Amino acid sequence: MQSPSPNHPPTVVDARGLTRIFLAKSGPVQALRGVDLRILPGELVALRGRSGSGKTTLLNILVGLDDPTEGSLSVLGQPLRGMPEVARAKLRREGIGMLFQNAHLFPALTAQENVELPLRLAKMDPAERNRRASEALELVGLAARSRHRGTELSGGEQQRVALARALVHTPRFVVADEPTGNLDSMTGRTVVELLRTIAHQAGIAFLVATHDMTVVDAADRVVGINDGRLSQG
Repeated sequence: MQSPSPNHPPTVVDARGLTRIFLAKSGPVQALRGVDLRILPGELVALRGRSGSGKTTLLNILVGLDDPTEGSLSVLGQPLRGMPEVARAKLRREGIGMLFQNAHLFPALTAQENVELPLRLAKMDPAERNRRASEALELVGLAARSRHRGTELSGGEQQRVALARALVHTPRFVVADEPTGNLDSMTGRTVVELLRTIAHQAGIAFLVATHDMTVVDAADRVVGINDGRLSQG
């Protein structure tokens, strides 16, 4: 995988004073209350928060799927507020990777084909997308399983294929939502060690929403969110 260019801006995420208010039938609901967050290249940041804390709202805003009501946000050097949806989609496609609790693999496709899928949708040259997918699978230690279909892979292997898919377009920022939630402790530890190694060696910033203490212990920094407010540790 390619390392970030030294010309890239030093801050991957720069959020200041993010507020998000939803209008419900019962009245306004404030999901975020003045959130400040800065993430640097190569950082593995764990985000802890119970259900309803504002965690999902924050993740959605950071990848451009939602807008803050107030505050400023720059991701990969680009201000997201007011950015057209076409430009946001391009930013996600080229610069942001996303990983979820469920691997969401297509069971009839091989690991290689699952990883290639985003590049196929981007109409990349077949030889180049094959090369990139093979490289991504090698990075996560699954080169030998590239021809196995999703149904032939263990839960941990499926999650590593999903990670390869999230990395195949060489993003500089990866958002992971409970990536070890469906894994046993040993397999989860393997995935966490992989995230940490990739973050540090490739200079990719990871924000991992989690309840898993393995992730918390491995993180470079831990931030908590409670009632829409962020705290360190």
